[in-house]
Amino acid sequence: MINTKLFLLLGTSLYFLPQSVVAQCVATQDCETLGYTETSCNSGKGVKCPFGNKWACLGLNEEECLNLTCDKLGFKYTCTGTGYAGGSGQICNGKYSQCNCSAGYEWKNGICQIQDGAHGNLYYCNNKVIAVKTSSMSFYITLNDLGAMNWNQAVNVCSTAFCANARGSLPSKSQFETIYANKANLENLFTTYGGTKFSGNYYWTSTYHSHDVSGDFYYMYTLSGGYDAGCWIGNAQPVRAILTSW
Repeated sequence: MINTKLFLLLGTSLYFLPQSVVAQCVATQDCETLGYTETSCNSGKGVKCPFGNKWACLGLNEEECLNLTCDKLGFKYTCTGTGYAGGSGQICNGKYSQCNCSAGYEWKNGICQIQDGAHGNLYYCNNKVIAVKTSSMSFYITLNDLGAMNWNQAVNVCSTAFCANARGSLPSKSQFETIYANKANLENLFTTYGGTKFSGNYYWTSTYHSHDVSGDFYYMYTLSGGYDAGCWIGNAQPVRAILTSW
């Protein structure tokens, strides 16, 4: 633990103490030599010499000065709450420069956040749920549609629109059949985690249908009844991606 008195003498002086304190690098315990020249400070707004009864009056009391100095040096985190397993390294006035995180969490952007990836029936990215599944499903589906687009665009968007490690893809027709069987539970999860229910339109699938003079056709699937149909790849249809566990 950082010694409070010594820390105030050395660290705080960098910001607030008289220049005579900053300029001297000699081993002395003489308060006046160190810049502590007052017998008292108004309302206690100052720092007491650790070697005597003199004060350096700074406009801050000792606790305020310590708090500000610790923060300046990067000791900002209490490291308590869900996902935290205590502080890492030295402690300064009850705070740390970094925290240790519980299993399943990682230190990122100044907080312990849930690791990206699958956690039960939820799939996290940047500490947010982006996809869900039911217990009977082996894949996750995104909380929201990704827009309407042609088939090639849909394949590209589904593979690139997520966290770097998220394995996204366009659902197959058989996977949409599984989604349809779990539609009610999935839509409840969508609502719980800030998503939107399925539209009544046909969604693109990754399953090939046929080919004619106009080009390739792929299956599309509607969750309003569980029907499928072939569709030319140049048409714009809504898209939802699936993610697999990693």
